[in-house]
Amino acid sequence: MRTHFLIAGLMLALSPLSMAAQIYQWVDAQGVTHFDAQPPRDQPATTIVTPAPKPGRSGTGAQNGAIGDQQAIDKSVKKQVSEQQNQLKAFCEQARTNLAQLQNNPRLREEVDGQMRRIDGSQRQERIDETQRQIADNCM
Repeated sequence: MRTHFLIAGLMLALSPLSMAAQIYQWVDAQGVTHFDAQPPRDQPATTIVTPAPKPGRSGTGAQNGAIGDQQAIDKSVKKQVSEQQNQLKAFCEQARTNLAQLQNNPRLREEVDGQMRRIDGSQRQERIDETQRQIADNCM
C-alpha cells in the first residue's frame, strides 16, 4: 500500500515537469508529421507552445481527488486479492481431501457417462501424483 502512495505521489510531483517540456513538430520526407521531445538533427522543427497549468488546479484539490481515486483502487485490489486467497484456500482443502481419499481407498470408482467404473492401481497412482503436485505448487 505504501508503494501505491509513493507511486501516486511521484506521479503528482512529476506531472508539472512533463507539461513544461518542449515539444517539437516536423514533417519528414514522406509527408508524415512527427511530434517529439527531441528535435530532429537533419530537419528544421517548430517548437509547440504548451499552455502552462493553472495555479489553482495543481493544489490540494487535485491531489485529494487523486488520493481518493488511489484509495478506491487500493480497496478494489485488496478485495480481489482476498477473494483469490479464499478460492485458493478452498481449492487446497478440496485437494487435500481428494488426496486422502485416493491414498486410503484402494478400490475407487468414478462415474463415466452415467455408469460407475473402477479405477485401477496405475490410474490411482497417477491421480495421487497429480494431486500431490497441485498441492505442492499451490498450497502452503
